[in-house]
Amino acid sequence: MFDRDLPPERLVPFARALDETVVDDLWVVEDLGWTGGISAAATALAVTSRLRVGIGITPAPLRNPMLLAMELANLARLHPGRLAAGIGHGVPEWMRQVGAAVPSPLTLLEETITSIRALLRGETVTLDGRTVRLDGVSLVHPPAVPPPVLAGVKGPRSLALSGRVAQGTIVPEGVGPAQLPGIVERIGADGEHELVVFTYLHTGGEVDRSLLEGQAEFLGVAPEDVAMACGTPREAAAQVKALWAAGASTVALRPIGQEPLEHVTALLSAL
Repeated sequence: MFDRDLPPERLVPFARALDETVVDDLWVVEDLGWTGGISAAATALAVTSRLRVGIGITPAPLRNPMLLAMELANLARLHPGRLAAGIGHGVPEWMRQVGAAVPSPLTLLEETITSIRALLRGETVTLDGRTVRLDGVSLVHPPAVPPPVLAGVKGPRSLALSGRVAQGTIVPEGVGPAQLPGIVERIGADGEHELVVFTYLHTGGEVDRSLLEGQAEFLGVAPEDVAMACGTPREAAAQVKALWAAGASTVALRPIGQEPLEHVTALLSAL
């Protein structure tokens, strides 16, 4: 993952460097005030030739489904097979700050993902839902191979929703191997459903306590229970392998600090 705290202009050399490794994915961020996911994904795709680029995560309240489908279709046609689209509820406080809070986030997410997937399949969509209203709209240039649409969620009802309507689920940083079997059970999807686990990566040195405390508050756990790929490169690699063994299809590592490639290189060597 290209961390949101890094200056946006560093995305290009970061993406190019990763494209020369054995890494499969590069994930970009959409967080309020930090960076836009679509522009970051477009940039990363344009300067690489091999990597799949994941968007983690566009908030449904900020994105009209038709507009988002148009953007995703553009990227999917320009870079076939190299896009993964994450959509989530958005952080409630952030959504309130910009006047985008909705009475039923679950309904909005379900209607958004359902309509976007249909549009990407080339269908004409009419939906008079509780939160999404589309009247006979379709894409003029739908992608030949629609990109997978994943739900970035963490609550039990949201995980079940993801299993029903999305092609994959993204769970946030801090979730560890012990929690994954329960998450897989709540999702309740078939073997084609991709489980992407975001995980902090830090090899050597101390981790900023405030980062752990902030993520612990978001997850509703104690700071010491925030799982990470950290310690020596060998210890970090063991954590990644434990996530795979517990059910993760994809482990997306978020390097901490101003020199992310140092941590990536160390981890890859240990793996």
